[in-house]
Amino acid sequence: MKKKVIAAGLICIDMTPVFADRKVERIEELLVPGNLVEIGEAEVHTGGSVANTGLGMKILGADVSLMGKIGRDAYGSMVMKVLDQYDAGKNMLVTEGESTSYTIVLAIPGIDRIFLHNPGANNTFGAEDVPQEALKDAALFHFGYPSLMKRMYENDGDELVYMMTRVWEAGVATSLDMAAVSEGSEAAKISWRRLLERVLPLVDFFVPSVEELCYMLDPERLAEWKKRAGNKDITEVLDVEKDIRPLADECMRMGAKVLLIKSGAPGIYYRTAKEEVIGQISERLELDAHAWADKEGFELSFVPDVVRSGTGAGDTSIAAFLTAMLEGCSIEECVQLAAATGACCVSAYDALSGLRSFDELRERIRKGWAKRQR
Repeated sequence: MKKKVIAAGLICIDMTPVFADRKVERIEELLVPGNLVEIGEAEVHTGGSVANTGLGMKILGADVSLMGKIGRDAYGSMVMKVLDQYDAGKNMLVTEGESTSYTIVLAIPGIDRIFLHNPGANNTFGAEDVPQEALKDAALFHFGYPSLMKRMYENDGDELVYMMTRVWEAGVATSLDMAAVSEGSEAAKISWRRLLERVLPLVDFFVPSVEELCYMLDPERLAEWKKRAGNKDITEVLDVEKDIRPLADECMRMGAKVLLIKSGAPGIYYRTAKEEVIGQISERLELDAHAWADKEGFELSFVPDVVRSGTGAGDTSIAAFLTAMLEGCSIEECVQLAAATGACCVSAYDALSGLRSFDELRERIRKGWAKRQR
Protein backbone atom coordinates (compact mmCIF):
# COMPACT_ATOMS: atom_id res chain seq x y z
CA MET A 1 0.00 0.00 0.00
CA LYS A 2 1.28 3.47 -0.86
CA LYS A 3 2.36 5.73 1.97
CA LYS A 4 -0.04 8.63 2.50
CA VAL A 5 1.09 12.23 2.08
CA ILE A 6 -0.43 15.56 3.11
CA ALA A 7 0.66 18.56 1.02
CA ALA A 8 -0.39 21.75 2.77
CA GLY A 9 0.38 25.46 2.60
CA LEU A 10 -0.01 28.14 0.00
CA ILE A 11 -2.22 27.77 -3.07
CA CYS A 12 -3.11 30.40 -5.65
CA ILE A 13 -3.96 31.09 -9.27
CA ASP A 14 -0.96 31.86 -11.48
CA MET A 15 -1.48 34.09 -14.50
CA THR A 16 1.47 34.10 -16.90
CA PRO A 17 1.32 36.47 -19.90
CA VAL A 18 3.20 34.96 -22.85
CA PHE A 19 5.92 37.27 -24.20
CA ALA A 20 7.61 37.02 -27.57
CA ASP A 21 10.67 34.73 -27.69
CA ARG A 22 13.06 37.67 -28.12
CA LYS A 23 15.47 37.57 -25.19
CA VAL A 24 16.42 40.72 -23.31
CA GLU A 25 19.17 41.37 -20.77
CA ARG A 26 17.39 44.08 -18.80
CA ILE A 27 13.70 44.42 -18.07
CA GLU A 28 13.84 48.09 -19.13
CA GLU A 29 14.37 46.92 -22.70
CA LEU A 30 10.79 45.63 -22.72
CA LEU A 31 8.79 47.24 -19.91
CA VAL A 32 9.02 51.00 -20.35
CA PRO A 33 6.57 53.39 -18.65
CA GLY A 34 4.01 54.68 -21.15
CA ASN A 35 4.74 51.95 -23.73
CA LEU A 36 2.27 49.36 -25.00
CA VAL A 37 3.76 45.86 -24.95
CA GLU A 38 1.92 43.35 -27.13
CA ILE A 39 1.79 39.88 -25.59
CA GLY A 40 0.17 36.55 -26.34
CA GLU A 41 -2.62 34.78 -24.50
CA ALA A 42 -2.16 34.42 -20.76
CA GLU A 43 -1.50 30.97 -19.34
CA VAL A 44 -3.75 30.54 -16.28
CA HIS A 45 -3.04 27.68 -13.89
CA THR A 46 -3.05 26.82 -10.22
CA GLY A 47 0.15 27.72 -8.42
CA GLY A 48 1.83 27.67 -5.03
CA SER A 49 3.28 24.74 -3.13
CA VAL A 50 -0.02 22.88 -2.64
CA ALA A 51 -0.79 22.82 -6.36
CA ASN A 52 2.74 22.51 -7.73
CA THR A 53 4.31 20.08 -5.27
CA GLY A 54 1.12 18.38 -4.11
CA LEU A 55 -0.38 17.79 -7.54
CA GLY A 56 3.10 17.06 -8.90
CA MET A 57 3.44 14.21 -6.41
CA LYS A 58 -0.03 12.95 -7.30
CA ILE A 59 0.81 12.95 -11.04
CA LEU A 60 4.04 11.09 -10.25
CA GLY A 61 2.09 8.39 -8.43
CA ALA A 62 1.98 9.35 -4.75
CA ASP A 63 -1.13 9.10 -2.55
CA VAL A 64 -1.60 12.79 -1.70
CA SER A 65 -4.22 14.84 0.15
CA LEU A 66 -4.10 18.60 -0.54
CA MET A 67 -4.84 21.14 2.22
CA GLY A 68 -5.05 24.83 1.39
CA LYS A 69 -7.34 27.79 1.90
CA ILE A 70 -9.25 29.71 -0.79
CA GLY A 71 -12.13 32.17 -0.96
CA ARG A 72 -15.60 31.59 -2.33
CA ASP A 73 -14.94 33.70 -5.42
CA ALA A 74 -14.14 33.38 -9.14
CA TYR A 75 -10.50 32.52 -8.58
CA GLY A 76 -11.50 29.97 -5.95
CA SER A 77 -13.83 28.32 -8.45
CA MET A 78 -10.94 28.14 -10.92
CA VAL A 79 -8.74 26.46 -8.30
CA MET A 80 -11.39 23.88 -7.46
CA LYS A 81 -12.06 23.13 -11.13
CA VAL A 82 -8.40 22.20 -11.60
CA LEU A 83 -8.14 20.20 -8.39
CA ASP A 84 -11.32 18.29 -9.14
CA GLN A 85 -9.77 17.14 -12.43
CA TYR A 86 -7.26 15.25 -10.30
CA ASP A 87 -9.83 14.24 -7.66
CA ALA A 88 -7.82 16.34 -5.21
CA GLY A 89 -10.16 19.06 -3.97
CA LYS A 90 -12.06 17.43 -1.12
CA ASN A 91 -9.82 18.70 1.71
CA MET A 92 -9.59 22.31 0.56
CA LEU A 93 -10.99 24.99 2.85
CA VAL A 94 -13.37 27.37 1.09
CA THR A 95 -13.99 30.43 3.28
CA GLU A 96 -16.50 33.23 3.16
CA GLY A 97 -15.28 36.81 3.24
CA GLU A 98 -11.72 36.02 2.11
CA SER A 99 -10.22 36.23 -1.35
CA THR A 100 -8.37 33.52 -3.24
CA SER A 101 -4.69 34.22 -3.67
CA TYR A 102 -3.38 35.05 -7.14
CA THR A 103 0.03 35.69 -8.71
CA ILE A 104 0.92 37.44 -11.95
CA VAL A 105 4.09 35.77 -13.24
CA LEU A 106 6.22 37.83 -15.62
CA ALA A 107 8.33 35.19 -17.41
CA ILE A 108 10.24 37.41 -19.83
CA PRO A 109 12.77 35.52 -22.01
CA GLY A 110 16.29 36.21 -20.74
CA ILE A 111 15.12 37.63 -17.38
CA ASP A 112 14.50 35.83 -14.09
CA ARG A 113 10.81 35.62 -13.24
CA ILE A 114 9.04 38.49 -11.50
CA PHE A 115 6.03 37.71 -9.29
CA LEU A 116 3.19 40.08 -8.41
CA HIS A 117 1.49 38.26 -5.55
CA ASN A 118 -1.66 38.67 -3.45
CA PRO A 119 -1.62 36.15 -0.54
CA GLY A 120 -5.39 36.29 0.05
CA ALA A 121 -6.79 33.56 2.31
CA ASN A 122 -3.34 32.01 2.73
CA ASN A 123 -2.62 34.69 5.32
CA THR A 124 -5.10 33.16 7.79
CA PHE A 125 -4.12 29.49 7.38
CA GLY A 126 -3.37 28.00 10.81
CA ALA A 127 -2.62 24.75 12.60
CA GLU A 128 -6.33 24.09 13.12
CA ASP A 129 -6.72 23.85 9.35
CA VAL A 130 -4.81 20.55 9.47
CA PRO A 131 -7.24 18.11 11.16
CA GLN A 132 -5.66 15.82 13.75
CA GLU A 133 -7.63 12.94 12.26
CA ALA A 134 -5.84 13.38 8.93
CA LEU A 135 -2.46 12.85 10.60
CA LYS A 136 -3.27 9.38 11.92
CA ASP A 137 -2.50 7.53 8.69
CA ALA A 138 -0.07 9.99 7.07
CA ALA A 139 3.59 9.10 6.55
CA LEU A 140 4.69 12.56 5.34
CA PHE A 141 3.49 16.12 5.88
CA HIS A 142 4.87 18.62 3.37
CA PHE A 143 4.30 22.31 4.06
CA GLY A 144 5.14 25.00 1.55
CA TYR A 145 5.64 28.77 1.55
CA PRO A 146 5.13 29.87 5.17
CA SER A 147 7.16 32.97 4.23
CA LEU A 148 4.12 34.16 2.24
CA MET A 149 1.53 33.24 4.89
CA LYS A 150 1.21 35.92 7.57
CA ARG A 151 -0.10 33.78 10.37
CA MET A 152 2.73 31.30 9.83
CA TYR A 153 5.61 33.77 9.99
CA GLU A 154 4.43 36.42 12.46
CA ASN A 155 5.79 36.32 16.05
CA ASP A 156 8.92 34.55 14.76
CA GLY A 157 6.85 31.64 13.50
CA ASP A 158 4.85 30.71 16.61
CA GLU A 159 2.01 29.18 14.57
CA LEU A 160 4.38 27.33 12.22
CA VAL A 161 6.29 25.85 15.16
CA TYR A 162 3.02 24.85 16.86
CA MET A 163 1.72 23.18 13.71
CA MET A 164 4.95 21.30 12.99
CA THR A 165 5.11 20.20 16.65
CA ARG A 166 1.59 18.72 16.36
CA VAL A 167 2.57 16.88 13.18
CA TRP A 168 5.84 15.63 14.71
CA GLU A 169 4.10 14.40 17.85
CA ALA A 170 1.56 12.56 15.68
CA GLY A 171 4.41 10.43 14.32
CA VAL A 172 4.44 11.96 10.83
CA ALA A 173 7.63 12.83 8.93
CA THR A 174 7.87 16.50 7.99
CA SER A 175 9.04 18.45 4.95
CA LEU A 176 9.31 22.23 4.62
CA ASP A 177 9.74 24.48 1.60
CA MET A 178 10.10 28.25 1.61
CA ALA A 179 9.42 31.14 -0.78
CA ALA A 180 11.11 34.45 -1.46
CA VAL A 181 10.47 37.28 1.00
CA SER A 182 9.60 40.61 -0.59
CA GLU A 183 11.69 43.53 0.63
CA GLY A 184 9.53 46.04 2.47
CA SER A 185 6.83 43.47 3.25
CA GLU A 186 5.69 42.50 6.75
CA ALA A 187 7.53 39.22 6.33
CA ALA A 188 10.78 41.13 5.86
CA LYS A 189 10.48 42.60 9.36
CA ILE A 190 10.84 39.33 11.28
CA SER A 191 14.01 37.44 12.22
CA TRP A 192 14.09 34.57 9.75
CA ARG A 193 17.21 33.17 11.39
CA ARG A 194 15.29 32.95 14.66
CA LEU A 195 12.32 31.30 12.93
CA LEU A 196 14.57 28.67 11.32
CA GLU A 197 16.36 28.00 14.60
CA ARG A 198 12.97 27.24 16.14
CA VAL A 199 11.42 25.16 13.38
CA LEU A 200 14.28 23.16 11.81
CA PRO A 201 14.57 20.71 14.74
CA LEU A 202 10.99 19.73 13.78
CA VAL A 203 11.77 19.33 10.07
CA ASP A 204 13.01 16.11 8.48
CA PHE A 205 13.35 17.33 4.88
CA PHE A 206 14.24 21.01 4.40
CA VAL A 207 14.08 22.06 0.75
CA PRO A 208 14.59 25.84 0.24
CA SER A 209 16.11 27.65 -2.72
CA VAL A 210 19.60 29.05 -2.31
CA GLU A 211 18.46 32.69 -2.61
CA GLU A 212 15.62 32.25 -0.11
CA LEU A 213 17.93 30.56 2.35
CA CYS A 214 20.69 33.16 1.98
CA TYR A 215 18.20 35.98 2.54
CA MET A 216 17.07 34.35 5.77
CA LEU A 217 20.51 33.47 7.13
CA ASP A 218 22.93 35.98 5.67
CA PRO A 219 21.41 38.96 3.81
CA GLU A 220 24.81 40.65 3.53
CA ARG A 221 26.12 37.63 1.65
CA LEU A 222 23.08 37.81 -0.65
CA ALA A 223 23.84 41.48 -1.39
CA GLU A 224 27.38 40.47 -2.34
CA TRP A 225 26.02 37.77 -4.63
CA LYS A 226 23.78 40.28 -6.39
CA LYS A 227 26.70 42.64 -6.89
CA ARG A 228 28.85 39.81 -8.23
CA ALA A 229 26.11 38.62 -10.59
CA GLY A 230 25.34 42.02 -12.12
CA ASN A 231 22.76 41.37 -14.83
CA LYS A 232 23.16 37.59 -14.61
CA ASP A 233 21.04 35.22 -12.59
CA ILE A 234 22.59 34.90 -9.13
CA THR A 235 22.83 31.10 -9.34
CA GLU A 236 25.08 31.41 -12.39
CA VAL A 237 27.92 32.89 -10.32
CA LEU A 238 27.74 30.77 -7.17
CA ASP A 239 30.47 28.40 -6.03
CA VAL A 240 29.26 25.30 -4.22
CA GLU A 241 32.10 25.19 -1.70
CA LYS A 242 32.41 28.91 -0.97
CA ASP A 243 28.79 30.07 -1.32
CA ILE A 244 26.34 27.20 -0.83
CA ARG A 245 28.09 24.91 1.63
CA PRO A 246 28.37 27.54 4.43
CA LEU A 247 24.58 27.96 4.35
CA ALA A 248 24.16 24.19 4.47
CA ASP A 249 26.49 24.03 7.48
CA GLU A 250 24.22 26.42 9.37
CA CYS A 251 21.08 24.45 8.48
CA MET A 252 22.65 21.23 9.71
CA ARG A 253 23.70 22.90 12.97
CA MET A 254 20.12 24.11 13.43
CA GLY A 255 18.79 20.57 13.19
CA ALA A 256 18.06 19.79 9.54
CA LYS A 257 18.21 16.06 8.81
CA VAL A 258 17.91 15.94 5.01
CA LEU A 259 18.69 19.19 3.18
CA LEU A 260 18.11 20.05 -0.46
CA ILE A 261 19.08 23.52 -1.67
CA LYS A 262 17.55 24.31 -5.05
CA SER A 263 20.23 26.24 -6.93
CA GLY A 264 18.45 27.36 -10.09
CA ALA A 265 19.56 26.26 -13.55
CA PRO A 266 22.94 24.87 -12.36
CA GLY A 267 21.39 22.14 -10.19
CA ILE A 268 20.61 20.91 -6.66
CA TYR A 269 22.85 20.69 -3.60
CA TYR A 270 22.06 17.93 -1.08
CA ARG A 271 23.30 17.01 2.37
CA THR A 272 22.22 14.56 5.08
CA ALA A 273 22.92 14.22 8.79
CA LYS A 274 24.60 11.38 10.66
CA GLU A 275 22.91 7.98 10.94
CA GLU A 276 21.65 8.49 14.49
CA VAL A 277 19.95 11.73 13.41
CA ILE A 278 18.44 10.24 10.24
CA GLY A 279 17.18 7.42 12.45
CA GLN A 280 14.95 9.94 14.25
CA ILE A 281 12.80 10.37 11.12
CA SER A 282 9.37 8.75 11.43
CA GLU A 283 9.43 5.00 10.97
CA ARG A 284 6.33 5.36 8.77
CA LEU A 285 8.69 6.30 5.92
CA GLU A 286 10.67 3.07 6.31
CA LEU A 287 13.81 5.03 5.45
CA ASP A 288 17.14 3.18 5.51
CA ALA A 289 19.02 5.44 7.94
CA HIS A 290 22.38 3.85 7.20
CA ALA A 291 22.01 4.30 3.43
CA TRP A 292 20.81 7.90 3.75
CA ALA A 293 23.34 9.11 6.33
CA ASP A 294 26.38 11.36 5.74
CA LYS A 295 25.65 12.15 2.10
CA GLU A 296 26.64 15.32 0.28
CA GLY A 297 26.79 16.33 -3.37
CA PHE A 298 25.68 18.64 -6.14
CA GLU A 299 23.44 17.22 -8.86
CA LEU A 300 23.90 19.09 -12.11
CA SER A 301 20.76 19.94 -14.07
CA PHE A 302 19.77 18.08 -17.21
CA VAL A 303 19.62 20.10 -20.42
CA PRO A 304 15.93 20.87 -21.14
CA ASP A 305 14.49 20.51 -24.65
CA VAL A 306 13.20 24.08 -24.48
CA VAL A 307 12.85 26.70 -21.78
CA ARG A 308 9.44 28.39 -21.68
CA SER A 309 9.12 29.25 -17.99
CA GLY A 310 10.79 28.33 -14.72
CA THR A 311 7.46 28.56 -12.89
CA GLY A 312 7.08 25.62 -10.55
CA ALA A 313 10.39 23.98 -11.51
CA GLY A 314 11.65 24.01 -7.93
CA ASP A 315 8.32 22.79 -6.55
CA THR A 316 8.03 19.90 -8.99
CA SER A 317 11.67 18.94 -8.41
CA ILE A 318 10.77 18.56 -4.75
CA ALA A 319 7.65 16.60 -5.73
CA ALA A 320 9.88 14.15 -7.60
CA PHE A 321 12.41 13.93 -4.76
CA LEU A 322 9.77 13.20 -2.11
CA THR A 323 7.85 10.75 -4.30
CA ALA A 324 11.03 8.83 -5.14
CA MET A 325 11.95 8.77 -1.44
CA LEU A 326 8.53 7.33 -0.57
CA GLU A 327 9.09 4.64 -3.22
CA GLY A 328 12.34 3.57 -1.55
CA CYS A 329 14.87 5.06 -3.97
CA SER A 330 18.38 5.94 -2.82
CA ILE A 331 19.06 9.60 -2.10
CA GLU A 332 21.27 9.76 -5.19
CA GLU A 333 18.42 8.59 -7.45
CA CYS A 334 15.93 10.83 -5.64
CA VAL A 335 18.06 13.88 -6.42
CA GLN A 336 18.68 12.72 -9.98
CA LEU A 337 14.94 12.33 -10.62
CA ALA A 338 14.37 15.74 -9.01
CA ALA A 339 16.81 17.35 -11.46
CA ALA A 340 15.25 15.52 -14.40
CA THR A 341 11.75 16.62 -13.39
CA GLY A 342 12.89 20.23 -13.12
CA ALA A 343 14.25 20.06 -16.67
CA CYS A 344 10.90 18.73 -17.91
CA CYS A 345 8.93 21.35 -15.99
CA VAL A 346 10.59 24.34 -17.67
CA SER A 347 9.44 23.12 -21.09
CA ALA A 348 5.89 24.32 -20.28
CA TYR A 349 4.46 27.63 -19.05
CA ASP A 350 2.79 25.96 -16.07
CA ALA A 351 4.23 23.67 -13.42
CA LEU A 352 2.53 20.40 -14.36
CA SER A 353 2.12 20.00 -18.12
CA GLY A 354 5.76 19.08 -18.73
CA LEU A 355 6.00 16.34 -16.09
CA ARG A 356 6.99 12.84 -17.13
CA SER A 357 6.81 9.48 -15.33
CA PHE A 358 9.84 8.13 -13.50
CA ASP A 359 10.07 5.29 -16.02
CA GLU A 360 10.32 7.81 -18.87
CA LEU A 361 12.91 9.82 -17.00
CA ARG A 362 15.01 6.77 -16.17
CA GLU A 363 14.95 5.66 -19.81
CA ARG A 364 16.06 9.06 -21.04
CA ILE A 365 18.84 9.19 -18.44
CA ARG A 366 19.94 5.68 -19.46
CA LYS A 367 20.21 6.86 -23.07
CA GLY A 368 22.61 9.61 -22.10
CA TRP A 369 20.52 12.71 -21.39
CA ALA A 370 23.02 15.55 -21.48
CA LYS A 371 23.85 17.41 -18.28
CA ARG A 372 24.49 21.10 -17.91
CA GLN A 373 28.15 21.89 -17.25
CA ARG A 374 29.23 24.56 -14.77
